[in-house]
Amino acid sequence: MVDVKELAANAKVLRKKGLGVREIADELHLSVDTVNYLIEYGAEGLPPSDVKIGWRSVGVSGYRVGLMSELMADIALEELSKRDSDADVVLGISINGVPFATMLSELMGLDFAVYRPHAESESGGAFSSNFASVGNGKKILIVDDVLSTGATIKGAITDIKEAGGTPILVMVIVNKSSLNEIDGVPLRGLIRARSIGGTILGGGASKGFPFS
Repeated sequence: MVDVKELAANAKVLRKKGLGVREIADELHLSVDTVNYLIEYGAEGLPPSDVKIGWRSVGVSGYRVGLMSELMADIALEELSKRDSDADVVLGISINGVPFATMLSELMGLDFAVYRPHAESESGGAFSSNFASVGNGKKILIVDDVLSTGATIKGAITDIKEAGGTPILVMVIVNKSSLNEIDGVPLRGLIRARSIGGTILGGGASKGFPFS
């Protein structure tokens, strides 16, 4: 069980280690706004409404990552079939989207690319030159683990278009929003998780709301 006080402590430790706010948000599976709040105010007051997502029980095992990726690939193929489309490249959002994108690339027989969001900025990033390119009209399937505000995916979509590629589908494990598309690109998730009526993260300084 984790509560808001522990999250605030973890966020500050990661910050002291040199991680950017966006990197901390990815590590803790929280939105950038929530991380900024936890770093500035700690457990005092009520942080923005958010839902903490953890999939470590999957991440500790390559076998389990593979099984989860099979589900993602099945849904991605279903969505592409409905739209009479196909993909050329699976793009993994660093860090947490990369292992799933790697597996989808193998399962679907597609090239594999990696996108690194900027550590501090909420938008924009860079493509790793060690993997496949996304330009020359290639159709790109974007893969990440958790979608919160969609800012990271929006940055990837913009950068793919600027590089000459065409984003055709976004696949995530958990969609924490009400979105079904991002900048006109269809969005599918294995799970949708949203806070309903107030904050999930805490009940103030003296009482954190625990969750698993």
